[in-house]
Amino acid sequence: MKSWSILLAFSLPLAAAPISTPEAVLWQKLEARVALVDQGLDGVLGVAVVDLNTGARIVLRGDQPFPQASSIKLAILYEAWRQAAEGRLDLAAVTTPPAAHRVGGAGVLKALGGKVSLTWRDLAVLMMGWSDNEATNLLIDRVGLDSVNARLDGLGLPATRLRRRMMDLDAARQGRENVSTPAEMARLMELLRAGHDLSPAAGSDLLAVASVDKDSWFRDGLPPGLRVVDKPGALEGVRCVTAFVDLPGRPYVAALMTTALRRDADGEAAIRDLSRALFETFDRLARSSELGRVISER
Repeated sequence: MKSWSILLAFSLPLAAAPISTPEAVLWQKLEARVALVDQGLDGVLGVAVVDLNTGARIVLRGDQPFPQASSIKLAILYEAWRQAAEGRLDLAAVTTPPAAHRVGGAGVLKALGGKVSLTWRDLAVLMMGWSDNEATNLLIDRVGLDSVNARLDGLGLPATRLRRRMMDLDAARQGRENVSTPAEMARLMELLRAGHDLSPAAGSDLLAVASVDKDSWFRDGLPPGLRVVDKPGALEGVRCVTAFVDLPGRPYVAALMTTALRRDADGEAAIRDLSRALFETFDRLARSSELGRVISER
């Protein structure tokens, strides 16, 4: 009787481990890579990643406010295109920016003469491709700072605020920083990608302006030839980017933010590493079957 009990015990099935799909496992490992970057960063990291196919998300400090630096220019761009759609702004109209009192920092307009004439769309290209601060200020003055914030409220993005013009150090010292959260910037990029409340032609044009070539740590982690809509931002102690990667079969959005950095280069490296990790995961998901089989053309 005793030996029968032992035999019976060994004949019972072992508890089966839960079955995970390859996609679920890769997603878990991507989350672990994000956590590893966070642990190794001497600063504060915020992340919001959206799989545009499935709606799956990875969020780290998603509701925490971060300085946006030049990434806030995405909100200005959207307001300009919405005002154009409403007949309040002609993007093709020509303006002659005054030469006096042009701000410094990033951009080329500060070095041009007083007789240069540009369209409002041209200024937006300078703002997005060269992060031109003077072009940005001209656009802020034209569309209105309060209008940008009212538009953000209408989009359900109350934590995203344009509080000052570019290079206004006095305003920054007073605490009037341009801010947002990873979750809200990711949502803003989702809306831009969808051409929210814009005609198909206007939405396509907005993305064309936002995707012009630029120096970007986020793009450093991606292969050439991939369409990327992104706006990085940099201040002392701050590095951030909000991006849409038009990966065939698996597009995604990412808002990556760092602040309180001990070394600015560490924030750049974190964004570069996270961008690479995101692409490596989404690229495999785009090219593999449900079982993880990848068939490449040879």
